[in-house]
Amino acid sequence: MWLLGLILLWVHGFAPAARAQVILRDAETEMLLHDIARPLARAAGLDPRSLQILLVGDSSINAFVTGGQNVFFHSGLVVAARDVNEVQGVMAHELGHIAGGHNVRFTEGVRPAMTFSLLGLLAGAAAMALGAGEAGMAAMALGQQAAQARFLAFSREQESRADQAGAAYLNAAGISGRGLIRFFEQLMGDEYRLAIPQTNSYNRTHPLSGERIRALEQALKASPAWDRPPDPALQARYARVRGKLLGYLYPLETVLKVYPETDLSEPARFARAYARHRAGFAAEAIAEAEAVARARPDDPFAQELLGQILLESGEIRRALPPLREAVRLSGGHPLITGLLGQALLQAAEDGRNAQALNEAERLLRTTVQRDRRNPQAWTQLAAIWAMKGDPPRVALATAERLSLTGGDPRLARRAAEQALAGLPRGSPDWLRAEDIALAAQGEIERLGLKDTEPGRRPRS
Repeated sequence: MWLLGLILLWVHGFAPAARAQVILRDAETEMLLHDIARPLARAAGLDPRSLQILLVGDSSINAFVTGGQNVFFHSGLVVAARDVNEVQGVMAHELGHIAGGHNVRFTEGVRPAMTFSLLGLLAGAAAMALGAGEAGMAAMALGQQAAQARFLAFSREQESRADQAGAAYLNAAGISGRGLIRFFEQLMGDEYRLAIPQTNSYNRTHPLSGERIRALEQALKASPAWDRPPDPALQARYARVRGKLLGYLYPLETVLKVYPETDLSEPARFARAYARHRAGFAAEAIAEAEAVARARPDDPFAQELLGQILLESGEIRRALPPLREAVRLSGGHPLITGLLGQALLQAAEDGRNAQALNEAERLLRTTVQRDRRNPQAWTQLAAIWAMKGDPPRVALATAERLSLTGGDPRLARRAAEQALAGLPRGSPDWLRAEDIALAAQGEIERLGLKDTEPGRRPRS
């Protein structure tokens, strides 16, 4: 089930800036990425359970890490990869950044660069004060250039270290490094097409792809795993995830070129089902999904596909059996449980079906307890609590949603304080609302936002 969420990220760079990213959520995709990461994380000395791996809805071929142990893959990379081994290679590189503490060490690169910049500014100001205006401007420009060069060199060094660490993790996990090499070969092809000179990486944040290949080939080719093919089970799972992504993100005409009607494989059926559903061909989409569900009755994601398309096509009652089966087969995966909760909420018909409404509330409560990164589930809980006449919990769900979607923290604080005013003091919900209010207040102060409520007094 593809869910969209808007999350505010800090992306590493010379001048880090917050920018909103669209996060794609799908149970099967997230499970695959975590299974790919597990042996590599262990080789890196990391706890796989501490990793958060998310898929960014972006067609560019990229991956990156942010503070903590957060790995982000662009959807364009997953689609462009030729097999699961390429995804494994990129994952190993990104884990090299985490294990090397590169986000934590970011200031080690910034501080010397700032020193060069400040020295240039001081020298330029002194020259200008003495009447040498042009010399002063030149000194300032040289200082800025020196600062940038120092930081870019630091960034290239970190990338090279992550490459070498990633190669070591692949070798230790018994995974071929061919995928990592092929990924850099693809990037090198892009560099040639963009006419990027291949002789000097001086003004780049990353080493040239050709340099990276030469630095990695010896270590990777010496591994007994070099000629080992991708794991067949992982490859089959990757092929299906790639098909789902193509069907969800690309126009129907594009999907039919990649997966023509004559292709009856699972990746093709998943892709065409999503693409036809998005294009408004409900009957055809349902037929594709039913074919997959019949062929794979014990596959939770096949049942989920059918249930989601039926639900979003207005066939609510027909959607419930496959969604219940998907929840059972998946062991209650929170994303799938949340989808069943959404279906039950719609079946409740504005609160007139109390049994369905109560079951939806229970399931959605379970969803957010196991996975709080689900703004849609909080929106649905707010609707349920509104039907039940529970304004404090509507405010709590609103505060949770606002804190997830990266909007104005003043709105999240206001909703959390409305919840605190009506919830039983000291209850789990009250404590959660207090946490959100405190976190939002900290963000307000960090951003230097003005309080929108003149005369507002701090809550005791």
